[in-house]
Amino acid sequence: MGAGRMTEAIVNLGSIPLKPEQTGSRFVAQVAEIGTPLGLKWLGATYYIVPPGKTAVPFHRHHTSDEMFVILSGSGEYRLGDERIPVGEGDCLGAPAAGAAHQLFNTGSEPLRYLAVSNNTSAEVIEYPDSGRVRVDVGATGYHRFDGTFKEGGKLTPFGYWEGEDIGAEKDGGK
Repeated sequence: MGAGRMTEAIVNLGSIPLKPEQTGSRFVAQVAEIGTPLGLKWLGATYYIVPPGKTAVPFHRHHTSDEMFVILSGSGEYRLGDERIPVGEGDCLGAPAAGAAHQLFNTGSEPLRYLAVSNNTSAEVIEYPDSGRVRVDVGATGYHRFDGTFKEGGKLTPFGYWEGEDIGAEKDGGK
């Protein structure tokens, strides 16, 4: 390391510790958060290594964060809305805020290695169209994922703005 270089300025993907993550048999990956070790708060970056036939995360759609994926090696399929797009090494994929839902699958025979980069916001709403779930993370003091003051998710039940509120009407309909 050169004189005067800050240790937070460089992360080497070949030497960063990877955390194995698995939910069921479908969602499997080795993951390393690289934005935080670099000292970044408002720019998120995560390194994923996904084995053949697997995906790291559910099909989802962000409402406030843009997301970009950079395929480092391997091949896969980018599910974007109703499309399924073949992807491979060197491809950059966009998932704009409030755009189509998205998900990456490893359809190849080698591990799929990619970077996921996004802007971190103080509030985020994420939809999961396959399961009908919604996640809301809000934090007025900073980044929603780490500093959220409200972090809940579930399935929504549509309702009118005033439904369930005491609006001061008489029990007989206000007569």
